[in-house]
Amino acid sequence: MSPRSVKDLLQRIALSATVGLMAGAAAAVFLYTLDRATRLREAYPQLIWFLPVAGLVLGIFYHLYGRSVEKGTGLILEQIHDPQHIIPLRMAPMILLGTILTHLFGGSAGREGTAVQMGSSLADQLSRLFPVSKEDRKILLIAGAGAGFSAAIGAPWAGALFGLEVIQVGRLRLFALWECLVASFVAYYFCRWLGAPHSIFPSVTEVSCSAMSFAWVLVAGMCFGLAANIFMRFTHLVESMQKRFVKNPVWRPFFGGMVLVLLFWWQGSDRYAGLGIPVIQEAFHQSLSWFDPILKTLFTGLTIGSGFKGGEFIPLVFVGTSLGSALAAVLPLGIPLLAALGFAAVFGAAANTPIACAVMACELFGWQIAPYALLACWSAYFMTGHLGIYKNQKIVRSKKDQLLRVFKR
Repeated sequence: MSPRSVKDLLQRIALSATVGLMAGAAAAVFLYTLDRATRLREAYPQLIWFLPVAGLVLGIFYHLYGRSVEKGTGLILEQIHDPQHIIPLRMAPMILLGTILTHLFGGSAGREGTAVQMGSSLADQLSRLFPVSKEDRKILLIAGAGAGFSAAIGAPWAGALFGLEVIQVGRLRLFALWECLVASFVAYYFCRWLGAPHSIFPSVTEVSCSAMSFAWVLVAGMCFGLAANIFMRFTHLVESMQKRFVKNPVWRPFFGGMVLVLLFWWQGSDRYAGLGIPVIQEAFHQSLSWFDPILKTLFTGLTIGSGFKGGEFIPLVFVGTSLGSALAAVLPLGIPLLAALGFAAVFGAAANTPIACAVMACELFGWQIAPYALLACWSAYFMTGHLGIYKNQKIVRSKKDQLLRVFKR
């Protein structure tokens, strides 16, 4: 290896580690602040009644200062595919404040999408400080996205793969694997070292492999894919209806908040507000109602489709674990295993990232579920067609062609 090659390698590693430190620090601040906001809302449940006002504030805030970053993750993917302009630094604080505001007043949203946007937007600022090529800038953006995911969910291997897999559908290119691994692991360990609060999920220990078990997992995966499909279609429907009937984007979160307040009043609890981590943890220990995934889809679709901030990861995890828990009443696979598979497969199908999400399931619940996690995530992935929660994903090979290639082998 020539001295120039060694220098380039060391520079890339240093930049990737810097990306990891920034993403880990940002995720730690975000997770701590989000935890405080959630505790405050739980202590004062009447805050939910002010959700429309919070939506109006959020709409004005983004209308005045956030037009250049309102595309969110879509803007990051857009710049990865065609690097033109450095992502404004304001994306990080704006998505942080927007997500905290959403959760403080009871909006049903997630957190990992926020961490991804913060990680990539901060990573892109290095392009202002160092002379990097367009290809290196792509790598920084991808590494930042994966590092943010890793730090927020606590799954570094999955984070590295997520950054690479999310950019396009139909082909996984490992051209930036080392950079993503460095950024992802640095972010994960730095976030933990800073003491950020992470959700704890139980390990799945009772796993037995048999032909019938694989058949039932295939059925479960198809159900998870159908749930992801319904979730995305409903969210897109809410978004399109808002754009059709509410021409001024400032008012869309306000009217969405009004509908959500009425739904909270009708439902009679805050079970579907915020992240819903207690319900997700409950799903591993007892069979939940079929209404849980349905109502979470309803509340989250209205929240995200109306313009509130936060992302879809944890709501999709809620849908997946509660659906898996409910499926245990009819599928002989056990509640913990089905909940774990739903945790990964519904999001994997919606984000078009089945490999990263299968690895995530193994990191969180134990590597003994790897064969089932891969099967569930891939079967769910093929059930969603080319729908996805992330706009500007590039489709390089249709899912139909991917499936045909599998059968030809």
